[in-house]
Amino acid sequence: MLDNETHRGTEWLNAVGLRPTKQRVALATLLVGDGQDRHVTAEWLYEAASSSGEKVSLATVYNTLRAFCDAGLMREITVDGAKSYFDTNMSDHPHFYWEDTATLTDAAEGQLEILNLPEPPEGAEIAAVDVVIRLRRKS
Repeated sequence: MLDNETHRGTEWLNAVGLRPTKQRVALATLLVGDGQDRHVTAEWLYEAASSSGEKVSLATVYNTLRAFCDAGLMREITVDGAKSYFDTNMSDHPHFYWEDTATLTDAAEGQLEILNLPEPPEGAEIAAVDVVIRLRRKS
């Protein structure tokens, strides 16, 4: 019998037809098992998996996160062109990036208004708009 968190992780995978392998279920449970949305790095997820006793490599974590993104379960948010965060909240919403802690959090959806986007080049369409607002704590 599966506990509630593992069941939630398994159902998350089943909803998009991803085969629930042992490692995918373990990582999905860490990501959505408690029912909360989160922003994680691959390194954070690797550490969380290792701490919970899962034997998984960092490469497997990256590959699994890519599979989750490709399946539409998560989206990748890139900060500074090098640091990637993976968000389980798939609704359109902006983010705050906290420079002092290198963390990403959700910003209120209804407070951002984008009035104009440039026309995409011929033969292309806009797939998504990611808004990351960088924050620095006041001294």
